[in-house]
Amino acid sequence: MRERLEFSKVAMGMAVFLSALVLRGGHLAEANDDTSTTYTYPPGSTAVLLVDPFNDFISEGGKLWNLVKESAEAVDLVPNLKRLADGARAKGIQIVYTPHRRWREGDYENWKFLHRNHIGAAKFQVFAAGTWGGEFHPDLAPQPGDEIAKEHWLTSAFPNTDVDYILRQHGIDHVVVVGMTTNTCVESTARYAVEMGYHTTLLTDAVASFSMEEHNAAVTLDYPRIAHNVSTVDEFLASVE
Repeated sequence: MRERLEFSKVAMGMAVFLSALVLRGGHLAEANDDTSTTYTYPPGSTAVLLVDPFNDFISEGGKLWNLVKESAEAVDLVPNLKRLADGARAKGIQIVYTPHRRWREGDYENWKFLHRNHIGAAKFQVFAAGTWGGEFHPDLAPQPGDEIAKEHWLTSAFPNTDVDYILRQHGIDHVVVVGMTTNTCVESTARYAVEMGYHTTLLTDAVASFSMEEHNAAVTLDYPRIAHNVSTVDEFLASVE
């Protein structure tokens, strides 16, 4: 029995050591890929997923604007999103809006498991349907040819929506996920896209969050481990061919 316990301790220690070694190696490999891999994006099979560009989020006077203002202004979010959308359309890339659920009277009543986001949305009526806050930022209004997916209820744009169906109908296999917020809906959507088999790109200057700490942690630590490529708006547009 004592020998088995000692062996278990050794095995556990070795597992921890190997896990740390793999993680370190993975990080170094990703860093090498960032400098050695050149990505190109075929316009006919690439889409930009524009997550939650609501007035309540990114317009002066929006219910959440003061909470995201610091990081949004730090990355020049709205001008970058507009340049991305306009440039992508000009190059023949599909734009897909993936909006959060717009609050409506009766939402979340009698739900079995309310998430804190549901509670907050109901309390403050965030992105309320039929209100200015629930409309898209005027600089990011949908244009002819854009797709608007069904609203998602929590963080990822994929579950319980038609995002995947829209993408596959357009022959899309590359997605670029941008919008709000860096470490919740954008990150969650990107994670899901990777799991669904899409080549996934994240753009560090086309996302913002509720604090610079959250934003920086996500783009520095999480994004390189999630996405196939982490880039910027200008770098991405220059890689479309």
